[in-house]
Amino acid sequence: MSRVVIKAENISKQYRLGLVGTGTIRDDLKRWWHNIQGKEDPFLKIGEANDRSSRGKSDYVWSLQDVNFEINQGDSVGIIGRNGAGKSTLLKILSQVTQPTTGKIYTKGRIASLLEVGTGFHPEMTGRENIYLNGAILGMRKHEITRKFDEIVAFSGVERYIDTPVKRYSSGMYVRLAFAVAAHLESEILIVDEVLAVGDAEFQKKCLGKMNDVSKGEGRTVLFVSHNMGAVKNLCSRGIVLEHGKVVFDGGVEDSLNKYISIDQLDDVNPKSFDKNSTTFGNAVVRLNAVEIISTLNEVYYTINEELIVKIDFSVFKNIDNFNLAINFKSLVDDAIIFSQITSVKFTEKGEYVSKLVLPANFLNSKLYSIDLHFVSNSTSLLTITNIINLDVADFREGINYYGEWAGYVRPSLQFDFGNKNSIIY
Repeated sequence: MSRVVIKAENISKQYRLGLVGTGTIRDDLKRWWHNIQGKEDPFLKIGEANDRSSRGKSDYVWSLQDVNFEINQGDSVGIIGRNGAGKSTLLKILSQVTQPTTGKIYTKGRIASLLEVGTGFHPEMTGRENIYLNGAILGMRKHEITRKFDEIVAFSGVERYIDTPVKRYSSGMYVRLAFAVAAHLESEILIVDEVLAVGDAEFQKKCLGKMNDVSKGEGRTVLFVSHNMGAVKNLCSRGIVLEHGKVVFDGGVEDSLNKYISIDQLDDVNPKSFDKNSTTFGNAVVRLNAVEIISTLNEVYYTINEELIVKIDFSVFKNIDNFNLAINFKSLVDDAIIFSQITSVKFTEKGEYVSKLVLPANFLNSKLYSIDLHFVSNSTSLLTITNIINLDVADFREGINYYGEWAGYVRPSLQFDFGNKNSIIY
């Protein structure tokens, strides 16, 4: 028996830029004439990729183009990509808010969607009335909604306002109640867009925990769009990466996040070096001139089994007491700090300086990293630069010493004895 609950076949969505509507009467007549002849809409033959950063020549853009995938029951899937990549459009098509221009979408089971603040809520109705309205839209009977009602209200934390029209709710209260309704009513598929960012940190954590329970505990399918890579990594087991309306990667969540990061950030920041000729970071006290990662084995890529040198060139414009230069290594995927190093000098004269940090071989894992720099004097920040440079470390070892992808941010080569318990001395 097939476990597929969502199937997309060659989904495309075209929009016309500018004025709302189909355009001129001539355009409408042309569409009508092609339609009665059984021909394709002539305006589908034109259009450009939806690249928001460049000015195109056509009035038509493809928000989605030839999207294909299958999602099984119980899957937790992260839909990730840059702004304008087509994520929200895809979720609206899956939720049947809008129809695709071409292609077909197949769904199995009831879908609860939270696409934007107030989705499915009537502003003049109270929170209580909207809970029953949403349940009815999902096809639930009144006694089924009543059975879940107290649980929904308790989770949302808006008990005091449950009989107040939702038009008087704040955006945070709106999202709290909307998510509680979507997550607790008995739908087979839960679709959540970026709206959780409106809620506070405590509620976001609560929502992610609930979605995890829905997916892993109840076997329901979750589709999640977020720019919080840590949340996607913790919640989802699979990722679909969109770029200019097309699927550029579909696979495990870790590989998907790495693909997204390579599109979104490694293209924007030189992964090997920074110099002051392109961008200036500094002030009247200190200026960063250059940062370079020096590979000891290969000029093209970095590998886990080579020594790497981080070279930092900077200028100091006045004498400084207790001068500190700190460097943070972070995971580029979830922004977690892996380790920090600091150099401290009691007195530093103005002048030109170079600092080098040596990373031993077999220390970093095969991950994407980012570097922050902090120039400090007597616990006072002189200059802070985040994500100044990125580092992509690969593992190309094969054969008996290769065990596939290792967990963790670092993988140091440590002494690990193995043998008869009587032969090892502690």
